[in-house]
Amino acid sequence: MVMGGLIGINLSAWALDVADVTREWTPEGKRLAAERAKLPAHDEMVNIPAGTFLMGSDRKVDRNAYPAEFPQRKVYLDAYEIDTFEVTTVQFLKFVLATNRHPLIDWQYDGGNFQETMANHPVMHVSWFDADAYCTWAGKRLPTSAEWEKAARGEDGRIYPWGNEPAGLSRANFGRTGLSGPVRDRPERLLLYPPIISVDKYENGVSPYGVFQMAGNVAEWTADWYDPAYYKKAPDRNPKGPEKGTQRAFRGGGWIDSTPTVRPAQRNGTDPNTKMNWLGFRCARDVKEPADGSQPSQTGLH
Repeated sequence: MVMGGLIGINLSAWALDVADVTREWTPEGKRLAAERAKLPAHDEMVNIPAGTFLMGSDRKVDRNAYPAEFPQRKVYLDAYEIDTFEVTTVQFLKFVLATNRHPLIDWQYDGGNFQETMANHPVMHVSWFDADAYCTWAGKRLPTSAEWEKAARGEDGRIYPWGNEPAGLSRANFGRTGLSGPVRDRPERLLLYPPIISVDKYENGVSPYGVFQMAGNVAEWTADWYDPAYYKKAPDRNPKGPEKGTQRAFRGGGWIDSTPTVRPAQRNGTDPNTKMNWLGFRCARDVKEPADGSQPSQTGLH
């Protein structure tokens, strides 16, 4: 296999932030990528109807709740659509080729390509800016944190997408180390492909709206700036996060996370330039209410 060339690398932390790493296509690699981009993609979306839902956590119900999730309250959201699945590697490849971007760091085979077995895995090693640019290119946008949480939990304040039963490996991909052997002695292990899975797995772990993998696999960027105290002052109608900040919010936890961290109410933030092997995204878009007052179609709802 022809390995994609590395321009710069900083192996400093687990799980690896590769914001300073860049790969380049070879001519043959780019030709192969154009063929790979023809592979089927998971472009389905689910309609989330307008209405209220319970956002945040109640410590009496969820003993794993963190202060950033308080207070729990009813929030109204307009109707919107959200991707049924996390954005996949092959979906992101289409965007990379259309916008003349470099390959991602884990696309290290055959001149800048990913292995074909990775096509339906969630894309990773993408910054908030990468995710935002992809969604815009696709005619969509990143979901707000509120939209993400409603799509994951439904209206009733359940702890997990499937209910209040604890997360287990039969419903979500989490709690994995992804390494064998000491990282200290072999830092190149940090670039090994982590134990993520195809985005359409775990049908028994979908949300009330039929959205897949809102807990585990990869955590997901949202549109919001992150402020741990935001819920204390947030509006109860279409909240969009703080007006400014230094970190962008992500939700859902990833393959490396623990049971409490993959709860959809759990929220956190990081520098928007961060690129991690446990962090991806999905997109959303507005829904226009029909002129006759009927409900928007709910394509893809289980």
